Amino acid sequence: MARNIAIKVARAEKDMTQKALAEAVGISRQTMNAIEQGEYNPTIKLCRAICRVLGKSLDDLFWEDESPDS
Repeated sequence: MARNIAIKVARAEKDMTQKALAEAVGISRQTMNAIEQGEYNPTIKLCRAICRVLGKSLDDLFWEDESPDS
């Protein structure tokens, strides 16, 4: 699973820390870090909560580019 840079960028745009975003969606900072690092695959419910807090769509934050190399 690839790193999720889009969440990190969206978080920075909102001037939010991993901890602040994690608290806003009801998970630990460690889980949020694992999502950003691509080490944890969040449920669709959690994905939607993250999108809601960051004001982004699912496509904005979780679309996986299907390149021939993947």
